[in-house]
Amino acid sequence: MKHIAPGLLALSLALAGPSLAQEAAKKNWTPPPGKIYAQALSDQIMKGHPELLSVTFHGVPPGLDKTYTMFAGSYPDRIGNPDDPDDIDVIVKGITIIDPRWKRSDPIKKFVIQEPLRDQKGENVGLIVFAFKVDGAPRSERSYTLAAMDMRDTVAKEIPGHAALFQSAK
Repeated sequence: MKHIAPGLLALSLALAGPSLAQEAAKKNWTPPPGKIYAQALSDQIMKGHPELLSVTFHGVPPGLDKTYTMFAGSYPDRIGNPDDPDDIDVIVKGITIIDPRWKRSDPIKKFVIQEPLRDQKGENVGLIVFAFKVDGAPRSERSYTLAAMDMRDTVAKEIPGHAALFQSAK
């Protein structure tokens, strides 16, 4: 992809209409060209787990400070969106959020687990969010939580450290 001068980009977005310009204005990070390692991990998880609606990776990209963003995941159009306060809580505090989506009007029923993303050494390097499909009889909270923990712990074995998540995928 060619580099576009910032002024030309702003003009192009303005001419494209308010929705595209507003969407671009909401982003707080732009991924490098090509697929990063975290995106390859997201793709790998989705391919191996048909019970998932999505998996997303969140955190602070290298060289930035307190710029919490979604940096990889199964919804590429959302990459670069700023994180919500609950996402930041998981990243900063190391907590896990179990969200059965009660009384939500999501278009597709889902169960969401947000947990610290870890590397091979067990260090927290961000946040990973698993959204499970809820079709038919829902599973127990314990079942979703253990499944998410198992997937997170499996992917942690493939993460040498925070910076590796942002390197080019091989």
